[in-house]
Amino acid sequence: MKKRRRIKKNEDFQKVFKKGKSFANRQFVVYYLEKEGQEEFRIGLSVNKKIAKAVTRNQIKRYVRQSFFELNDELPQNMDYVIIARKPAATMNFHETKKSLEHVLKIAKVLRRSSIDNKKSHDRIMKK
Repeated sequence: MKKRRRIKKNEDFQKVFKKGKSFANRQFVVYYLEKEGQEEFRIGLSVNKKIAKAVTRNQIKRYVRQSFFELNDELPQNMDYVIIARKPAATMNFHETKKSLEHVLKIAKVLRRSSIDNKKSHDRIMKK
């Protein structure tokens, strides 16, 4: 994921926290804020030091970035997202992380389900 798609400044994080909406599941809290005129979505990540050591925290961040990269076509582009990882995220592999993020984004009603549903129906057809 390109660096221009990342939220780095504290004031940008605070805008999303104060003006945005939040949704959560056991592993992640997702805040999002619609930004008029923004062509690409941006993500900010927060993984507390209490969750795990640096290697694991960085791994969680890589998994979240890759999940958003793969969900690129199904997400509105004019948004800022801030993802806060909770303790259970430290024990998850990539596929579990992606599934959990899809779940919380579906709850937030920002995820367009087209390709995920198509993949599931394709998998069902292939099993027959």
